[in-house]
Amino acid sequence: MRDVAERAGVSLKTVSRVINDEPGVARHTAERVGAAIAELGFQRNDLARQLRQGRTSSTIGLIIEDVGNPFYSAIAQAVEHAAHQHDCMLIVASCEEDPEREREIVQSLLRRRVDALLLVPASRDHAYLARELGDTTPVVFLDRPPQGIEADCVLLDNQGGARRAVEHLLEQGHRRIAYVADPGALYTAAERLTGYRQAMAAAGAEPDPALVRLGSHHADEAEAAVRELLALPPGERPTAIFCGNNRHTVGALRALRGLEDEIALVGFDDFELADLLGTTVVRHDSQELGLHAAALAFTRLEGLNGPSRQVIVASELVVRGSGEVQPR
Repeated sequence: MRDVAERAGVSLKTVSRVINDEPGVARHTAERVGAAIAELGFQRNDLARQLRQGRTSSTIGLIIEDVGNPFYSAIAQAVEHAAHQHDCMLIVASCEEDPEREREIVQSLLRRRVDALLLVPASRDHAYLARELGDTTPVVFLDRPPQGIEADCVLLDNQGGARRAVEHLLEQGHRRIAYVADPGALYTAAERLTGYRQAMAAAGAEPDPALVRLGSHHADEAEAAVRELLALPPGERPTAIFCGNNRHTVGALRALRGLEDEIALVGFDDFELADLLGTTVVRHDSQELGLHAAALAFTRLEGLNGPSRQVIVASELVVRGSGEVQPR
């Protein structure tokens, strides 16, 4: 600022008034300061300005599982759009299902004085957040609910979506339906497993424990799990597979490629090229999770108090062919 003031031939206070759009500066003086700013490439230090004014950092922190996963990148994009509308910056970080990493990132973001925190949790105990956040920083959970504290959250209709997927396979005549998903300790995998079991029980079909394969997290692990299912004896192998998320569906498609006897497949989550591959999925709008979470956070920042709120994002079955294969 000193260089700008010297170049424009004005005081530091005049430069500050121009930068902050304060009144009391003549038009020709403001133009001279603007020209000096442009010549010198000056950029305002917003953080320093806000600290002097006693304001927060106008920044939103978002912690997700994996920014490379289209499900989470869609959430990040939606939150970024909402933050921009509120003149906020967004900081995004991935914790990769590591509770310790989650806590490290939370602490790092709070040191940067974020206004609000949006979190896809990896930890199963969030009591620590009450100590870290205090009473001034709103937190909103996405995709999985908080445990150990009360907080706003946005969830998918996991059980309902899974029921619709399995009911669709049952309607095609399938009874030996496999479920391939994340570890059962993960909230979404457990909820979708509950939906799977509910649909099977309602149809009077007893789920075979050997067909429930929990524990794969990446596509290659899901592919290996499906290959193990395909290697079962003819009377024990599944005639249909329900996959717990987009990664598992991709892995299953790799394992099923070129198979002589077709096996029905329905996946939870849509994914790129699923329509061209003819893959039947339970589809939801991932961006809706981000938009709802951002809205909850900003209403808290605007002064809304009261009990925690929960938003459930609906899903729908999209029929494309893979789930309509008849059992053989």
